[in-house]
Amino acid sequence: MNRAGREAAVRRILAESPPRVPPGLHAEAVRRGRRALRRRAAARRLLWLVLGAAALAFTVWAAVVRPWDRPPSETVPPMTGWDRW
Repeated sequence: MNRAGREAAVRRILAESPPRVPPGLHAEAVRRGRRALRRRAAARRLLWLVLGAAALAFTVWAAVVRPWDRPPSETVPPMTGWDRW
């Protein structure tokens, strides 16, 4: 199709009346949009709850295990008998 044919097709489409929208379409779109927003908000709340629980679990673990303390050295043998000199 050449340029003139495409322009004629576009003019024909634009000259026609726009299609009729079904009467319940707007209400259905609003209902679905509200449902999507509720689901998104619930997912966000669940994510924050899981993140908070993970932070709390990490804090409790760190307070109990104390990973920043050095473990006692086990490479040096115990010194026994040094007090006899």
